[in-house]
Amino acid sequence: MALYPAQFILQTQLINPDCEARPTLMVLPPSNEELQQGKATLVCLANKGFPSDWSLAWKVDGISGGSWEESRGPAVMEQDARYSWSSTLRLSAGQWTKVGSVTCEATQGSQTLVSETLRRDQCSQD
Repeated sequence: MALYPAQFILQTQLINPDCEARPTLMVLPPSNEELQQGKATLVCLANKGFPSDWSLAWKVDGISGGSWEESRGPAVMEQDARYSWSSTLRLSAGQWTKVGSVTCEATQGSQTLVSETLRRDQCSQD
């Protein structure tokens, strides 16, 4: 049976537990247009993680599980057999104006926590 490169990489990673990879995270702020509509949606992009069962969670000003809405998209396998995910945090524009920072955290088993923080004062207010 011939293996194509992506299949070989995937099979090697599934067999070898040392091939775990921590994803890189990026937090995208709400757009000014959305804020003018009274909403604030932030997106956390997690890229190049392995295996596929990393969890994404949000903290607002260091607090998790507050009065906001979180949702997560499905894991998508990329051509290099690593995975990408996204998570969305929804706040009202009023909540967003009171926020100091938001943090996206990725966890998986015994892997070291990966996090990315966005401070509201880093966002342009054009």
